[in-house]
Amino acid sequence: MGLALLIVLVAVTGTALWWFGRLRGAALQLALAALMVGAAGYALQGRPSLPGAPKQGGRRAAPVPLTEPRNAMLGRFNRADRWLIIADSYARRGDTGQAIGIIQAGLRAYPDDSALYVGLGNALVDHAGMVTPAATLAFARARELAPKLPAPLFFEGLALARTGKRAEALALWRQALALTPPGTSYRPMIEGGIQALSSTPPPAAPATGR
Repeated sequence: MGLALLIVLVAVTGTALWWFGRLRGAALQLALAALMVGAAGYALQGRPSLPGAPKQGGRRAAPVPLTEPRNAMLGRFNRADRWLIIADSYARRGDTGQAIGIIQAGLRAYPDDSALYVGLGNALVDHAGMVTPAATLAFARARELAPKLPAPLFFEGLALARTGKRAEALALWRQALALTPPGTSYRPMIEGGIQALSSTPPPAAPATGR
């Protein structure tokens, strides 16, 4: 599952670099090569099964940078962007609680902004390390405000994938794909995620003795 998620994140980041970063040709190939080198290194040397901290039940989601894919799907220089940029800066420093507070302040100013609710859902997952009821409600509110946009479904699916809920993630990503017209710049990002999760077998259940 860890390798599948790694492939998904590489696909997401690569698409975001192409769309938002406007990388083309050799520059894009170099960026993707760097991503794949990192992925290969993780696949060969990474050992996600080793405990790094006491477990608190369930698979916890490590924070991941979502700024570029969010910009690709939701745009930039809109009323939500300045709040999300500030929240991202706190999250990068590990202050996920303050990141949540910044987005909540943005929602007090713009209570009907779907992008802010997507950001809130992502921030809540980063803060708790899991998909909490509050995060689920935030993504649901984003879908309610923008029922024709794939972004709320995509990012909720990514949060579920990060915590090992593969079937639920695939269901949401397929819904997101159905809302994404052919030719949309970020459609390959969604298709790549679906392919990665669909083609990689789920983790084997641990053997039990008799």
